[in-house]
Amino acid sequence: MQIITTTDELMRLSTALATEPFITIDTEFIRDATYWPRLCLIQVAGAKEEAIIDPLAAGIDLAPFIELMMNESVLKVFHAARQDLEIFFHMTGNVPHPIFDSQVAAAVCGYGDQVGYETLVRKICDEQVDKSSRFTDWSRRPLTNKQLTYALGDVTHLRVIYERLQKRLKKAGREHWLQEEMGTLSSPATYTLHPEDAWKRLKIRTGNRRYIAILREVATWREIEAQTRDVPRNRVLKDDAILEVASHAPTSFEDLNNLRGVPKGFGKSAAGKALLKAIEIGSAADTSNIEPATRKDQLPHGVGPMMELLKVLLKAKCEEHEVASRMIATVSDLEKIASTSSEDIAALNGWRREVFGEDALRLKRGEIGLAVQNNRVAVVPLTASKKAAE
Repeated sequence: MQIITTTDELMRLSTALATEPFITIDTEFIRDATYWPRLCLIQVAGAKEEAIIDPLAAGIDLAPFIELMMNESVLKVFHAARQDLEIFFHMTGNVPHPIFDSQVAAAVCGYGDQVGYETLVRKICDEQVDKSSRFTDWSRRPLTNKQLTYALGDVTHLRVIYERLQKRLKKAGREHWLQEEMGTLSSPATYTLHPEDAWKRLKIRTGNRRYIAILREVATWREIEAQTRDVPRNRVLKDDAILEVASHAPTSFEDLNNLRGVPKGFGKSAAGKALLKAIEIGSAADTSNIEPATRKDQLPHGVGPMMELLKVLLKAKCEEHEVASRMIATVSDLEKIASTSSEDIAALNGWRREVFGEDALRLKRGEIGLAVQNNRVAVVPLTASKKAAE
């Protein structure tokens, strides 16, 4: 097993891998005590060799490997790539390109939504993965041979998975489907964090605009504080406390300290002062541009039945094309299609429109209906006379 612990070794490996048409990559990281993920291990494999890179080794410079990641001539293959790509984006400000995500490709090929790596190894490689080392502390040194063997397996099997999925995509004529998805994963915007949007992660139980204005400012403050201190959000202030603060809008240290979810003494700290300032800004903010979230039970009249029809159509299309439903449309997408005229919806664009979106709009306009034929749901055109009669 090749363990890379020096810059010279990494330079040799990266130079060799730069001649490969594709390489497989995985990372191990921890973020229990930090906001940003701490990279602990990099696994990489080409056709002829594989290696484990130790980014925590004393004196190692990852620049040769970063250069390989940005090499446009080498396809980078990941499984569930988003977190791996986030690490490289945070390190360099750039996203590796071109990329191939086997989890997304598997969903496009009908293996199911968010299929796990172990499942693909079993179904495609006819192998079993020893998962006993999955939840390990990758920052501790030395790592055991068992840990290293497990880690390396995340890229060696991936070579076979990539080649099989690529052939299946090509045979089905779905390569452009995957390219659209990789476009999103390759975009820096996917990994650019906007603190002012942090409030959207929280589960809001009210549509009160003033509440949302305060919540927005408080969540923004917490996000910036967590990023600056490099600690998890809940280490600054827990979600329940954020919601409680927005609800009560305290204006003094005493009011803040009296809240159940706020740690004792927090109000008089520097963070407490900054929090009170955020509350003050939210309390005085213009709320006219705030759109309260619409609850499902507040959807326009008639949308419910249309939603049910769209769900049936979606399921039928997914079975017909052998693709995971969440790859095509979410419940939110269906709600928007049923209740608005907007086409700025993922399900109505690109390959999704080919598979589902166009028929969804035709169903909404009454141009097609759904019928059971040979024990399967089928799309049937509605004649002008039938539509007129209806």
